[in-house]
Amino acid sequence: MIRAIKLTKTFGDLQAVSAVDLHVQPGEIFGFLGPNGAGKTTTIRMLTGLLRPTSGQAMIGGYDIQTHPVEAKSLLGYVPDAPVLYEKLTGREFLDFMADLYRVEPRRKKTRISELLELFDLTERADDLIGSYSRGMKQKIAVAAALIHDPKVLILDEPTVGLDPRGARVLKDVLRALAQRKVTIFMSTHILEIAERMCTRVGIIDRGKIVACGTVPELRILSREASGTLEDIFLKLTGGVEYAEIVRFLEEGEEPPR
Repeated sequence: MIRAIKLTKTFGDLQAVSAVDLHVQPGEIFGFLGPNGAGKTTTIRMLTGLLRPTSGQAMIGGYDIQTHPVEAKSLLGYVPDAPVLYEKLTGREFLDFMADLYRVEPRRKKTRISELLELFDLTERADDLIGSYSRGMKQKIAVAAALIHDPKVLILDEPTVGLDPRGARVLKDVLRALAQRKVTIFMSTHILEIAERMCTRVGIIDRGKIVACGTVPELRILSREASGTLEDIFLKLTGGVEYAEIVRFLEEGEEPPR
């Protein structure tokens, strides 16, 4: 359902993403990990059609998102890392607007809006302006908007940012339920514990290149971390071992190695 073929993006002399190849099957929860500045958000913006690649292809449900954007985006729900919302609309009005954009049938639209507002505990504030919402509530209304048309593919960039523990738990349960219905989930996150517990497979990008991709057991073999956590694997594959050593020495109250 998601495929990147030699996806590349350069900004002047900077190659932000270099020949990325990825594929994600229906019903997978795919975790996309990488250090700050590694190319995660740039890759996601190319996959969603917000950024034109310098070369390569981004495919959603078999459609090239550059040459067949309407067909590809009709299958897609997207939550960016910093959603920009219409703060002069109420939550209900915003979901109604998004439903119209995706041509949700009028009979289905009202029911779907009510379902999503209840699911994300927003019913009591549904008729308040989004500008009055907390950061976590804005995140939840953004996720609800991405789900309004029952997408076949859901792409989320740091989806748990701003959510309290209850909101994060609800989101995780929703994603698991969607995956059981064969919805494809592509999720970027810095919270490696979430990725380790939820994701079918994980891809790690560093300096614009995919350095590893597979299940957590496969990544353990690749990184030679037989009993390591995903955090251990991530640090080893992205050159963060030195940082882990410093943290260990600080915890033990010793001087770090020089």
